[in-house]
Amino acid sequence: MSGLINDTEEHAAIRAAVAGIAERHGAQYFLQRGRAGEDITELWKDLGASGLLGVHLPEEYGGGGGGMAEAVVVVEELAAHGMPMLIWVISPAICGCILAHHASEEMKRAWLPGIADGSQKMAFGLTEPDAGSNSHNVKTTARKTADGWVISGSKYYISAVDQCDAVLLVARDGDLSTPEKSRLSLFVVPTDAKGFSYQEIDTSIVSPDKQFTLFLDEVEVGEDALIGTAGDGLRQVFDGLNPERILVGAICGGVGRYAIEKAVAYAKDRKVWSTPIGAHQGVAHPLAECHVNVELSRLATALSAHQFDAGESAGEAANIAKFSASEAALAALDQAIQTHGGNGLAHEYGLSELWFITRLMRTAPVSREMVLNYVAQTSLGLPRSY
Repeated sequence: MSGLINDTEEHAAIRAAVAGIAERHGAQYFLQRGRAGEDITELWKDLGASGLLGVHLPEEYGGGGGGMAEAVVVVEELAAHGMPMLIWVISPAICGCILAHHASEEMKRAWLPGIADGSQKMAFGLTEPDAGSNSHNVKTTARKTADGWVISGSKYYISAVDQCDAVLLVARDGDLSTPEKSRLSLFVVPTDAKGFSYQEIDTSIVSPDKQFTLFLDEVEVGEDALIGTAGDGLRQVFDGLNPERILVGAICGGVGRYAIEKAVAYAKDRKVWSTPIGAHQGVAHPLAECHVNVELSRLATALSAHQFDAGESAGEAANIAKFSASEAALAALDQAIQTHGGNGLAHEYGLSELWFITRLMRTAPVSREMVLNYVAQTSLGLPRSY
């Protein structure tokens, strides 16, 4: 199926490598693991061994030396084979980018090679019940001790922590914050630390990457757990949030491609009164419109990655990419299900089970309403609404 993205030779090679691994495992492998609540260990190892988890990380720490543009190719192509992988966005992208920009040399060498080859994973702990988009309102608090810090609080809707060796945790710095202003600090907290526990959130999402509530009860970490400078965490966090938005755009672009490809194949093959249903404009036009919107969102995602890699302010582009791609993917998936009729709900066709994870992308990591707030205020210069 043709599209508007014109890959460079390097990107075409990355895309082909991802496609080869994805096809070897198959979309049903991913779905079956998701249904059973099991990990995709074999797929993850293959991606790591092929250099496709750390493609955007610095070469000196085991990465491929590329950028967000290369990460987009990997994440999108996986989703285009029916494998929307939240853990890729979380561990290599959010955590990997923050560590690469702000961690000490010792911490980079301790974590980035393992993240790049897949032997280590790191979750990202920002959201709390009363602190979602208003991230400076986190209540989880870190206080300085003689040997490091002690951290107490909770986190909510944290993805894949059961698979991870540590959590990159955002905490209110209890020593530097004031009642008027919270100062945030970032820490790497091992998941086996004393006082650290988690509980799965029962959701409708079919994915190997489950959601959890985290509990930190007087968790002690050493001096070396701090990322960068104490109290400077809000600025550091944003070096992970733009990649998150960009790669959610990539996931959705891939889901959109997957859904449309499935629907087109079915519309060509399925006949009613000896005529393929795809010959009817009532089927063809909605799919064509979905293709248009998915391709436009892919262009927006590619542009946001280019801006990020060039060191430009990519906030507007990243938010637009996330917004347009999530809307386009959900519409494409819905139309693909409709094209299949009753078969759209059959496990055999692998469409309906993508619904909730795709729907999640409309809400997370930033809701469509908050994106529109950002665009209204930042792009259009309208008065702040909050």
